[in-house]
This record gives sequence, structure tokens and C-alpha cells, in this order.
Amino acid sequence: MRRLLEMVAADAPAEDFGAVAAQARINGAGASDLSELEQATGIALRVRRVLRQHRRRETELAALFDTASDLAALRDLDAVLQSIVRRARMLLGTDTAYLTLRDEEAGDTYMRVTDGSVSPLFQNLRLSYGDGLGGLVALTARPYATPDYRTDERFRHTGSIDEGVLDEGLVGILGVPLLLGSRGAGGHAGGAVGSDVIGVLFAADRTPRPFSPDEVALLCSLAAHAAIAIDTAKAITDLAEAGAVIREHAAAMQRAEEAHDRLTDLVLRGGDLSEVAAAVAGLLDGALTIHDPEGRRLAAVGRGGGDFDGLPPQPTALVRHAADSHAAARAVFRDGRWTCAVLAGQELLGSLVLYGRERLDDSDRRLFERAGVVTALLLLLSRSVAETENRVRGELITDLLTAAGRDPAGLVVRGRRLGVDLDRPCLLLVAETVTACHDKLPGAAVQYLFGGDGISAEQSGTVVLLLPYDGAPPGEAARAAVAQLGHLVGAPVTVAAGGPAAGPRALADAHAEALRCLRALQSLGRVGDGASADELGFLGVLLGNERDVDSYVTATLGPLLDYDARRGTELVRTLGAYFACGGTLTRTKDELHLHVNTVVQRLDRVQALLGPDWNAPDRALELQLALRLHLLSTPHG
Repeated sequence: MRRLLEMVAADAPAEDFGAVAAQARINGAGASDLSELEQATGIALRVRRVLRQHRRRETELAALFDTASDLAALRDLDAVLQSIVRRARMLLGTDTAYLTLRDEEAGDTYMRVTDGSVSPLFQNLRLSYGDGLGGLVALTARPYATPDYRTDERFRHTGSIDEGVLDEGLVGILGVPLLLGSRGAGGHAGGAVGSDVIGVLFAADRTPRPFSPDEVALLCSLAAHAAIAIDTAKAITDLAEAGAVIREHAAAMQRAEEAHDRLTDLVLRGGDLSEVAAAVAGLLDGALTIHDPEGRRLAAVGRGGGDFDGLPPQPTALVRHAADSHAAARAVFRDGRWTCAVLAGQELLGSLVLYGRERLDDSDRRLFERAGVVTALLLLLSRSVAETENRVRGELITDLLTAAGRDPAGLVVRGRRLGVDLDRPCLLLVAETVTACHDKLPGAAVQYLFGGDGISAEQSGTVVLLLPYDGAPPGEAARAAVAQLGHLVGAPVTVAAGGPAAGPRALADAHAEALRCLRALQSLGRVGDGASADELGFLGVLLGNERDVDSYVTATLGPLLDYDARRGTELVRTLGAYFACGGTLTRTKDELHLHVNTVVQRLDRVQALLGPDWNAPDRALELQLALRLHLLSTPHG
């Protein structure tokens, strides 16, 4: 009995226990002693088995505790998974152990960790769901064991998998799923891939081997630890990414707050558009320009705060891009530039254009759009100030036009205090529009002059604009004002120019000249057109009292106009050329590129229609005046 206890304590091999009873029989022990000794031997073997199970459980628990400790101090996922696979191989006593993980993009599983493997082909295997033993485990979320993989028909064999298994020399294989979530290994309804199966843990021998339920349970426990490790590592990664996003967001918020404070400070201390452009260009690390609704540049700053020396896009493109931004209600990227509409309600005040930035993240885009709001505020403030100043300046214009001779020197002094030098050459423009839009014209004039040195005022139903003379022909200035004011008013605007002139009395005379020119344009039917008094010549003086031009032309040239209209002839043109060439047939036929006989025939027809006295001096003057009026009644192209 003592010998049996010693053998139990020493964990002797099972066959050594039978030798004790055999030795007692040789030594002549009686039947009762032998029976009792055999019973004691059986008990000793059971105790040995229990002790071995306890020791194995202790070893397994120690391994699981070690794995849990690895998880608690998780730093390197690959190291933890390698440790789990190595422990699986050690505890189950297999030749190899390995772990595969799910590839979400490829829709299969790939070999992540191996221990005891010698085949590169096997180490690079990929298993589709349902293929091979591992694919079946991944598909059903259940453990599977096979004592001989090569002859097991429960799962689908494929050439690539069988080749890899054969190259590694594996025969007996056990695979268990790595599961996340609360569901057990109950399989998938309809054989669908479960989203909670993230991989498979294997233990395999190179000889046929059955796997006991205890071994399956042990490997499942290790697989659970591996799943926890992967989930924890993913959570740590997600937390790290979330932390990075939070830090990035916090930095963006801080940057936005600083930008807001900086832009707000600009507004509060009366900063101008150039300062806004410089601040935004610095914040966004790009070049920036500010434009009015027609695409004219109001301010520009280059990258790093320097002067912007690049060529801006065409005004038509700027207007189109601003309209796109207005419609989208946010900044848009067009032709390699970012454009943000500057709005006050639905009114387009202008646009910001950012250069040198292919991409703007959300925070930078919001900052750029916030700059558009600040710019709108500055433009509205500037417009309000300009309107106030313009009203004060308008009083100067009123006094200039109504009492220029009362105190000319005083008017000059008042002008200088208001930033207007009346002693320098200026143009006087007189504008008028249809009655329905009359109230819009003064505000449109303020917008048109905004950012320049001109001033405007209402005067006797018209709007008078006083502009510094820049050397361009006065008629061009009138037509430029027609285009812009007509756009702002939304109706035809007629503009006449007088001057250039310097000094109060001369400016008053230029106004009278422009007013006569305006009435002449209206008499000629050129509403919505622009011209200067010089362009109309003496006709401007003759027509300044709103004479009926159409009636005069019809009464004088009517027969010729009717004949040309019916027959498609050119009697009016021929008569005009004849007078222009001093009544000389030779010069007339050269001017018209006709034969002299053709000219004579046409003049004979003129005489037949107008009477024999058509060429008398008095009648000829009336005809030439009518011809000139007829020509001027057609607006300039």
C-alpha cells in the first residue's frame, strides 16, 4: 500500500501500478490480500487520474490567467496573439497552432499568426467562407475537429487549401471560432456569415489525432481571449482615432475662435477690406482677392500677406462663380480657385476668391465663408457711411448747380473738406430713368460710385454725378454709366455727359450742357443710351427743348423713306452722300461706288418725290438737318 501511495505521489506510469500486484503474487500473497491490493491499485489509478486532471486544469488555468494578464497589459496585438497561439500549441500538445482573421474587404479569412509551421505556402493561405475546415468554422460559428483532414468529407476541399495542408503535413486538425457579441456557437440561420465571427483558432498534428471535448473547450477559451484581445485593440485604435479627431476638432475650434475674434476686431475698429483680405489670406495660407458684383477688384493680398501680383480671372468668370456660390449658399471650387459670394440677405455685394488651396477641410471652408459674412458687414457699413457722406456732398452739388456764382471760393473750400477738388477737371453726368424706377436711381448711383472719388445728388428729377476727369472721352464715361446704372436699377437709364470743366461756374455750365444733351437724346428716341454734348454737336443745342424729332423727319423725308421701304432702294442714303460730297456727282458716285448715271437716275427720282426745289438752299438745309437727325436717331453700336 505504501508503494502505491509513493507511485501516486511520483505520478508513475500506469503500467507500473500493475507491477505491484504482480510482485505480491510472486511473493506468495494470499487471495484476500491480492484482491485487496488490486482494489487499492484501482483506487490509486483513479487518484492518479484525478490528480493529473487537476494538474492539467491548473496548467490550463495558469495559461488562461497569463493570457488575461497579457490582455490587461495589451500594448502589441501581434505579440498577444502570438502568445495565445503558442499556448494553444503547448497546452494541447500539437505540432502546430495558427490563427486566421476575417478580411472585410476581400470577404475571406487570411493567416495572421502561426506557431510550429514550416511551410511558406501554408502560412500564406486564404480561406473563403465555407471552404476547408476553417471556412466551415467561420461560416457556422461552431468548433470542428477532424482526426484526418485528408479523408474528412464534412467540409468542402479546394485545391489551394489541400495543397497548403499537404505541404505542411497536417492530418488531425481542430478549429474553433473567434466570436464577438453575446451569441453562442449556435450556427447561422441559412448558413449566412455572422458578423460576430472575426476569425478561427486552430491546433493541428501531423499524425491522425482525435480531439477530446476538454481540448475543444480549452481551445475555445483561448479563442475567446484572442477575440477579446482583437476587440480591445480595435477599441484602443478607435479611441486613439477618436482622440485624434477630438484634438483636431478642438484645434479647429480654437483656430475658428481666434479667427472669429480677429475678424470681429477688424470690424469693431473700423478695418477696411485690405485688412480683411490680409487676415483671411494669413489664416488660410493662400492669396485672396475681394471683388464687387461686376467682378472689379476691391482688395488683394498674396500668400504670406504680400501684394497679390497674379492675374485675376475675367470679370465674367468671377460673376459666374459668385452666382454659383450664391445658389449653393456656400463656397465653391471653380477653375482651381475657391469663390465665396458676399451676401446681404439675397443681395449680392461681391465675392471673395481664394488662390493656392486645392482643398479646404470643413473648418477652413467655414472660416472662408465666415470671412464672406464679415466682408458683407464691412461693405454694408461702408455703403452706409458712403450714403451719409454722399447726402452731405449732395448738398454741395445742389449749391454748385443752383448758386455757383454766389460764393465760388466758399464752394471750393467746402468741396475740399468733403474730399472733392472742384478746381481739378471733372465730368458732369446727368442720368434719368423711367418714372416707375425713379426712386431706385439715387441709390444705384451711390453703388456705382462706391469705392471711387465721385459724388452724386438728385436734381430736378434727374441724378447728377460729379466724377474726376481721367482723360477718357466724356461719351465713353456716359455709356459706361448707362450699362452699370441700368443693371442696378433694372430699367433703361439715359446718361448725358458734360465737361470736362474746372471751377464752380464752369461746372455749372457743364451741367447745363449735359442736361441739354440728355434732352436731345430723349428727343432722338435714344432712351437707354449715353452720349456727350460734343458727340451730338449743334443738334444738341437745337433739340434741347424736347422738339418732336420723328414728326420733323417724317415731314421732311417721308416720301423718300416710304419709297425706300417699298422698293428696297437707297434714295435717302444717296441724298445724304450727295450733300456730304458738296453736291458733286463725281465724288458722290465714288462714295457710293456707283456709276454716275445711276446717281443721276436716283437724284431724278428724289426730285420727282420731293419737288423741283429740293436742291434750293433753304430746302437743302432742311433736308440735311432731317438727314442728320435720322442718322442720330440710331443709337451707337
